[in-house]
Amino acid sequence: MTSDPAAGLRERKKAKTRAAIREHALRLFEENGYASTTVDQIAEAAEVSPSTFFRYFPTKEDVVLTDDYDPLLVEAVRTQPVDVPPIQAVMNGMRAVFDRLTDEEWAQEKARQQLFLNVPELRQRAMHQTVVALDLLAEVIAERRGVPPDDLTSRVIAGALIGVVLAIMPPGRPETFETHDYQRLDEAFAVLRDNFTTG
Repeated sequence: MTSDPAAGLRERKKAKTRAAIREHALRLFEENGYASTTVDQIAEAAEVSPSTFFRYFPTKEDVVLTDDYDPLLVEAVRTQPVDVPPIQAVMNGMRAVFDRLTDEEWAQEKARQQLFLNVPELRQRAMHQTVVALDLLAEVIAERRGVPPDDLTSRVIAGALIGVVLAIMPPGRPETFETHDYQRLDEAFAVLRDNFTTG
């Protein structure tokens, strides 16, 4: 089976457009303030139409709230060897994703986290995004364990892992991203791993 070059090109163009919209949005939020920046201004800066903006992000809030790293993390966890326990698989997956981030990507993530700190309406919706992340993580853990997607144990493991992340790197704490050092998170996951005996 051969891949479709045209489809691959379309996906790359879509990813480039999405990244440009977010890049310009974060820049304008920093320069003008979140509340004062409009979708029209973001679209103009990114050289797209407002309707194109809404194809990528349903609302202005979603430019900040949507976490592009969640799907990458799920895939990184999915590709871990089958004999790796769930908690260790997530630890390995996070390291695989975040160790590859460029300085520019880390700076953008820091700017995103700063907005959580400064914009109340974003903080209010952050919990919804946490639930979405939990659902994604629970499904891939269940998949690795060979159980149904709504398996209770898999959701408990995912919830515990999300809880660790929130305890170590809560939204709105951009200083967490000053360095690429995830040692504290690794240590916290290890505490959970060493005290959670379910495979």
